Parts: sequence; C-alpha cells; structure tokens
Amino acid sequence: MNFLFHLHLSGNDPDLLTGNFMGDFVKGRLGDVYPHGVATGIMLHRRIDSFAQQHPLFRRSCGRISPQYGLWRGVLVDLFYDHFLSAAWDEWGDASLEAYLSQARKMIEERREWLPERLQSLLPVIFEDLIPSYCEIAGIGVALERMSRRVKRDNPLAGGEQELIRSFAELREDFRCFMPAAREFVSDFLGTTAPPA
Repeated sequence: MNFLFHLHLSGNDPDLLTGNFMGDFVKGRLGDVYPHGVATGIMLHRRIDSFAQQHPLFRRSCGRISPQYGLWRGVLVDLFYDHFLSAAWDEWGDASLEAYLSQARKMIEERREWLPERLQSLLPVIFEDLIPSYCEIAGIGVALERMSRRVKRDNPLAGGEQELIRSFAELREDFRCFMPAAREFVSDFLGTTAPPA
C-alpha cells in the first residue's frame, strides 16, 4: 500500500488527507455517507490511482519488472515509489518524515469516526511500523511478505524487493520524473472537482 504517496499528495487539508488515506478501504459509490472533504479525498485517491496506472512513466516502471509478476507489477511499483519518496523525503517534504507522519496521524485520528473499522485498527501499524520502514529496501521486503500472506489467492509478492534492487536507478529516475506530474494532476483535480455524488 503506497500510503505515503497518497498522504503527501493530499496537502494540508485534514478532511482531504483523511479521505485520500482511506481510499483503498472504501469501495463503491460514496453517496452522502461522508463529509464533503473526506468524500473528495476518497475520490482523489481513486483518480490518483487511475492517473498513475495510465501514465507513461508509471507504465515504464511496470515494464522494468519481470513479466513473472504479471498484474502485480503495479503493486510493486506503488511500494517502490513509496520507498523513493520516504528515502529522499528531504527533497519532497517541508518537515522531517517523523514530524510529517506525526501531524498526518493526528489529523486522521481526529477524524477516526469516518475510517472503516479495519483501518482504525491498522493505524498504529501503518504509522509506527510500515511507513517508517519504507525508507529501507528491507522494509519494502517485509511489507511485500505481509501482503503476500494477506492476499487469499496465490501471488508472487514475497521477495519482490529483488526487482527494486535489480532496476533501482532506472525506477528511481522514473519516480523523480513522475512526482511533478502527479502533483500537477492533483492540483488540476482540486481546482476543477465538483461536490461528490
């Protein structure tokens, strides 16, 4: 799960950040269940995912990964991009990663009532364990191992960090070129989005 990528692209709006953070845990139509800002954040999460999957740089990154990973290549690239973002956080964030995560978690905890129950229970793991571990390739390996066990069907995710090692420089360059495009996309989306249906 590329939690840091989505948090970073949310900016400083607490409702938007909360919705974007929980996007992977909310399926289907939103209706009027959530406050406007949270719903917009969920929509933003979905749009970012679609944007990434269709973007030439993201696709190029997927193409650098062994075909044996099939449709899982996008999952690997998501996590690899979180690694590059966290490892070079000083280039992308205004505060230290530790301070940023503390502030983001505070915003989300204050809106805990809107989080799906499963996500509520995962907050300590995500903010204290997962995201901080993404700075290291070994942390990406642990995340992929955990994910491989949670997915019910057979998958090749465990050990996928070897693909990051194999094409590290090329994937990092893809990421560095992709981030400005992703930021521009989010800016355009937030400037034109209508209230969620």
